[in-house]
Amino acid sequence: MIEMIPALPDNVLGFIAKGEVTAQDYETTLDPEIERALESHDKIRLLYVLGEDFTGFSGGAMWADGKVGMKHFNRWERIAVVSDKDWIRHTIDSVGWLLPAKVRTFHVSEEADASAWVTS
Repeated sequence: MIEMIPALPDNVLGFIAKGEVTAQDYETTLDPEIERALESHDKIRLLYVLGEDFTGFSGGAMWADGKVGMKHFNRWERIAVVSDKDWIRHTIDSVGWLLPAKVRTFHVSEEADASAWVTS
């Protein structure tokens, strides 16, 4: 499941993943919010928290995640991913340089730092 993180600036989208994230979560929550934000901003920022309650992605969700990133390839300004899962941090650190955005990973204990960085 993906939930919105409230009270962020208009050009920053925040999502928190809980339990297993599915392709439907991308279709019903993440994608529509990204499209809405891009209607009024040339570039947007993303805070994506995969915290203690996150258990993983379904195969379809991993595909949907890649599609979202590529669909709006030049429209990302900053992306902060918060997770203590090594495989997520290593993946983001390995491929983040491919995006024209600034991309950083943070540990769960650094969520406030991630929010401050992505909104600054």
